[in-house]
Amino acid sequence: MIFLYHEDAGLEQIRLRGDVYKYLVKVRRHGTGDTIALRNEKEPSALYTYTITHITPRELHLELISQAKKEVLPPKKLHVGWCIIDPKSIEKALPSLNEIGVSKISFIYCKRSQKNFKPDLQRLFRILKSSNQQCGRSDFMEFALYKNLEDFLADFPNVKVFDFGGKPLGNEANFEDVLIGCEGGFSQEEKQLLQSKEVFSLSTPFVLRSETAALAVASKLIL
Repeated sequence: MIFLYHEDAGLEQIRLRGDVYKYLVKVRRHGTGDTIALRNEKEPSALYTYTITHITPRELHLELISQAKKEVLPPKKLHVGWCIIDPKSIEKALPSLNEIGVSKISFIYCKRSQKNFKPDLQRLFRILKSSNQQCGRSDFMEFALYKNLEDFLADFPNVKVFDFGGKPLGNEANFEDVLIGCEGGFSQEEKQLLQSKEVFSLSTPFVLRSETAALAVASKLIL
Protein backbone atom coordinates (compact mmCIF):
# COMPACT_ATOMS: atom_id res chain seq x y z
CA MET A 1 0.00 0.00 0.00
CA ILE A 2 1.62 3.27 -1.17
CA PHE A 3 -1.14 5.60 0.04
CA LEU A 4 -4.81 5.61 1.04
CA TYR A 5 -7.68 7.69 -0.24
CA HIS A 6 -9.65 9.49 2.45
CA GLU A 7 -12.31 12.18 2.13
CA ASP A 8 -10.73 14.21 4.96
CA ALA A 9 -7.19 14.13 3.59
CA GLY A 10 -5.79 17.65 3.90
CA LEU A 11 -7.23 18.41 7.33
CA GLU A 12 -4.85 19.00 10.21
CA GLN A 13 -6.25 16.08 12.20
CA ILE A 14 -8.09 12.94 11.08
CA ARG A 15 -9.61 9.93 12.77
CA LEU A 16 -9.66 6.63 10.86
CA ARG A 17 -12.26 4.01 11.70
CA GLY A 18 -13.83 0.84 10.31
CA ASP A 19 -12.14 -1.20 7.60
CA VAL A 20 -9.32 1.31 7.13
CA TYR A 21 -8.53 1.09 10.86
CA LYS A 22 -8.55 -2.71 10.77
CA TYR A 23 -6.31 -2.77 7.69
CA LEU A 24 -3.72 -0.38 9.11
CA VAL A 25 -3.65 -1.79 12.64
CA LYS A 26 -4.49 -5.48 12.25
CA VAL A 27 -2.96 -6.17 8.82
CA ARG A 28 -0.21 -3.58 8.37
CA ARG A 29 0.62 -3.49 12.10
CA HIS A 30 1.08 0.28 12.22
CA GLY A 31 1.72 1.85 15.60
CA THR A 32 2.06 5.24 17.28
CA GLY A 33 4.66 7.40 15.55
CA ASP A 34 4.35 5.70 12.16
CA THR A 35 3.60 7.82 9.09
CA ILE A 36 0.70 7.30 6.68
CA ALA A 37 0.34 8.81 3.19
CA LEU A 38 -3.14 9.94 2.13
CA ARG A 39 -4.71 11.42 -0.97
CA ASN A 40 -8.12 13.01 -1.50
CA GLU A 41 -10.13 12.03 -4.59
CA LYS A 42 -11.14 15.68 -5.03
CA GLU A 43 -7.49 16.71 -5.36
CA PRO A 44 -5.59 13.53 -6.25
CA SER A 45 -2.35 15.29 -7.20
CA ALA A 46 -1.73 16.31 -3.58
CA LEU A 47 -0.01 13.87 -1.23
CA TYR A 48 -0.52 14.34 2.51
CA THR A 49 1.73 12.74 5.11
CA TYR A 50 0.34 12.09 8.58
CA THR A 51 1.79 10.68 11.75
CA ILE A 52 -0.17 8.40 14.07
CA THR A 53 -0.49 10.27 17.36
CA HIS A 54 -2.38 7.58 19.27
CA ILE A 55 -4.51 4.48 18.79
CA THR A 56 -7.74 3.53 20.56
CA PRO A 57 -9.55 0.19 20.24
CA ARG A 58 -11.59 1.60 17.34
CA GLU A 59 -9.78 4.67 16.00
CA LEU A 60 -6.47 5.84 14.61
CA HIS A 61 -5.71 9.49 15.38
CA LEU A 62 -3.59 11.19 12.72
CA GLU A 63 -1.90 14.59 12.58
CA LEU A 64 -0.75 16.25 9.36
CA ILE A 65 3.02 16.74 9.15
CA SER A 66 3.52 17.65 5.48
CA GLN A 67 1.79 18.09 2.15
CA ALA A 68 3.07 18.45 -1.40
CA LYS A 69 1.94 18.20 -4.98
CA LYS A 70 3.23 14.81 -6.05
CA GLU A 71 1.83 13.40 -9.26
CA VAL A 72 2.73 9.87 -10.29
CA LEU A 73 1.53 9.54 -13.87
CA PRO A 74 1.84 7.05 -16.75
CA PRO A 75 4.84 7.68 -19.04
CA LYS A 76 2.60 7.78 -22.14
CA LYS A 77 -1.06 8.26 -22.99
CA LEU A 78 -2.94 5.26 -24.34
CA HIS A 79 -6.65 5.05 -25.02
CA VAL A 80 -8.02 1.53 -25.54
CA GLY A 81 -11.27 1.03 -27.42
CA TRP A 82 -12.36 -2.38 -26.11
CA CYS A 83 -15.26 -4.36 -27.51
CA ILE A 84 -17.24 -5.52 -24.48
CA ILE A 85 -16.51 -8.96 -23.04
CA ASP A 86 -17.62 -10.64 -19.82
CA PRO A 87 -17.39 -7.96 -17.08
CA LYS A 88 -15.68 -10.49 -14.79
CA SER A 89 -12.81 -10.74 -17.28
CA ILE A 90 -12.64 -6.95 -17.54
CA GLU A 91 -12.49 -6.63 -13.75
CA LYS A 92 -9.65 -9.16 -13.49
CA ALA A 93 -7.57 -7.37 -16.15
CA LEU A 94 -8.31 -3.80 -15.00
CA PRO A 95 -5.76 -3.54 -12.14
CA SER A 96 -2.97 -4.68 -14.47
CA LEU A 97 -4.05 -2.24 -17.20
CA ASN A 98 -4.09 0.49 -14.57
CA GLU A 99 -0.59 -0.40 -13.36
CA ILE A 100 0.72 -0.46 -16.94
CA GLY A 101 -0.63 3.08 -17.37
CA VAL A 102 -3.64 2.97 -19.70
CA SER A 103 -5.19 6.45 -19.68
CA LYS A 104 -8.71 5.61 -20.86
CA ILE A 105 -10.88 2.65 -21.83
CA SER A 106 -13.88 3.06 -24.12
CA PHE A 107 -16.16 0.03 -23.85
CA ILE A 108 -17.93 -0.68 -27.14
CA TYR A 109 -20.88 -2.92 -27.90
CA CYS A 110 -19.58 -4.75 -30.97
CA LYS A 111 -21.48 -7.33 -33.02
CA ARG A 112 -20.07 -10.28 -31.07
CA SER A 113 -20.43 -8.67 -27.65
CA GLN A 114 -23.18 -10.26 -25.61
CA LYS A 115 -25.74 -7.50 -25.15
CA ASN A 116 -26.61 -8.63 -21.63
CA PHE A 117 -23.09 -7.71 -20.53
CA LYS A 118 -22.97 -4.22 -19.05
CA PRO A 119 -19.86 -2.86 -17.34
CA ASP A 120 -20.57 -1.51 -13.87
CA LEU A 121 -18.57 1.71 -14.08
CA GLN A 122 -18.94 2.48 -10.38
CA ARG A 123 -17.54 -0.93 -9.49
CA LEU A 124 -14.70 -0.46 -11.98
CA PHE A 125 -13.88 2.88 -10.38
CA ARG A 126 -13.66 1.21 -6.97
CA ILE A 127 -11.22 -1.31 -8.46
CA LEU A 128 -9.15 1.59 -9.81
CA LYS A 129 -9.03 3.23 -6.38
CA SER A 130 -7.72 0.05 -4.81
CA SER A 131 -5.20 -0.40 -7.63
CA ASN A 132 -3.96 3.18 -7.32
CA GLN A 133 -3.41 2.74 -3.60
CA GLN A 134 -1.32 -0.36 -4.28
CA CYS A 135 0.75 0.87 -7.25
CA GLY A 136 1.03 4.57 -6.36
CA ARG A 137 -0.65 6.03 -9.45
CA SER A 138 -2.11 9.45 -8.65
CA ASP A 139 -4.52 10.05 -11.55
CA PHE A 140 -7.62 8.08 -12.49
CA MET A 141 -8.14 6.14 -15.68
CA GLU A 142 -11.18 7.41 -17.61
CA PHE A 143 -14.09 5.31 -18.88
CA ALA A 144 -16.53 5.79 -21.75
CA LEU A 145 -19.31 3.61 -23.18
CA TYR A 146 -20.35 3.33 -26.85
CA LYS A 147 -23.46 1.61 -28.13
CA ASN A 148 -21.76 0.50 -31.37
CA LEU A 149 -18.50 0.57 -33.30
CA GLU A 150 -19.77 3.23 -35.74
CA ASP A 151 -20.16 5.80 -32.97
CA PHE A 152 -16.71 5.04 -31.61
CA LEU A 153 -15.07 5.42 -35.03
CA ALA A 154 -16.84 8.74 -35.54
CA ASP A 155 -15.09 10.05 -32.42
CA PHE A 156 -11.74 8.36 -33.10
CA PRO A 157 -11.27 8.10 -36.87
CA ASN A 158 -7.49 7.58 -36.63
CA VAL A 159 -7.62 4.59 -34.29
CA LYS A 160 -5.24 1.70 -34.96
CA VAL A 161 -6.78 -1.78 -34.99
CA PHE A 162 -5.44 -4.94 -33.37
CA ASP A 163 -6.44 -7.92 -35.54
CA PHE A 164 -5.09 -11.04 -37.20
CA GLY A 165 -2.93 -10.52 -40.27
CA GLY A 166 -1.85 -7.02 -39.38
CA LYS A 167 1.67 -5.65 -39.43
CA PRO A 168 3.61 -6.86 -36.36
CA LEU A 169 3.74 -4.18 -33.70
CA GLY A 170 7.32 -2.92 -33.48
CA ASN A 171 9.18 -1.34 -30.59
CA GLU A 172 9.10 2.00 -32.38
CA ALA A 173 5.28 2.11 -32.48
CA ASN A 174 3.89 5.29 -30.96
CA PHE A 175 0.16 5.99 -31.12
CA GLU A 176 -2.51 6.86 -28.58
CA ASP A 177 -5.74 5.15 -29.73
CA VAL A 178 -6.08 1.40 -30.25
CA LEU A 179 -9.07 -0.85 -30.88
CA ILE A 180 -9.31 -4.41 -29.58
CA GLY A 181 -12.11 -6.80 -30.47
CA CYS A 182 -14.11 -9.12 -28.25
CA GLU A 183 -14.02 -12.92 -28.20
CA GLY A 184 -14.35 -14.14 -31.78
CA GLY A 185 -12.96 -10.93 -33.21
CA PHE A 186 -14.69 -8.47 -35.50
CA SER A 187 -17.67 -9.41 -37.68
CA GLN A 188 -17.49 -9.10 -41.46
CA GLU A 189 -19.62 -5.98 -41.29
CA GLU A 190 -17.22 -4.45 -38.78
CA LYS A 191 -14.23 -5.43 -40.89
CA GLN A 192 -15.77 -3.41 -43.70
CA LEU A 193 -15.96 -0.40 -41.39
CA LEU A 194 -12.31 -0.91 -40.46
CA GLN A 195 -10.89 -1.61 -43.91
CA SER A 196 -9.34 1.86 -44.19
CA LYS A 197 -7.69 1.66 -40.75
CA GLU A 198 -4.14 0.61 -40.01
CA VAL A 199 -4.14 -2.95 -38.65
CA PHE A 200 -1.42 -4.37 -36.42
CA SER A 201 -0.77 -7.66 -34.66
CA LEU A 202 1.64 -9.20 -32.18
CA SER A 203 4.44 -11.62 -33.01
CA THR A 204 2.84 -14.77 -31.63
CA PRO A 205 1.42 -17.90 -33.28
CA PHE A 206 -1.24 -18.18 -30.57
CA VAL A 207 -4.80 -16.92 -30.52
CA LEU A 208 -5.07 -14.44 -27.66
CA ARG A 209 -8.08 -13.86 -25.47
CA SER A 210 -9.39 -10.31 -25.66
CA GLU A 211 -8.10 -9.38 -22.19
CA THR A 212 -4.69 -10.93 -22.95
CA ALA A 213 -4.50 -8.85 -26.13
CA ALA A 214 -5.39 -5.69 -24.21
CA LEU A 215 -2.65 -6.33 -21.65
CA ALA A 216 -0.03 -7.28 -24.24
CA VAL A 217 -0.73 -4.33 -26.52
CA ALA A 218 -0.79 -1.85 -23.63
CA SER A 219 2.53 -3.21 -22.31
CA LYS A 220 4.13 -2.99 -25.72
CA LEU A 221 3.02 0.60 -26.33
CA ILE A 222 3.58 2.06 -22.85
CA LEU A 223 6.34 0.22 -21.02
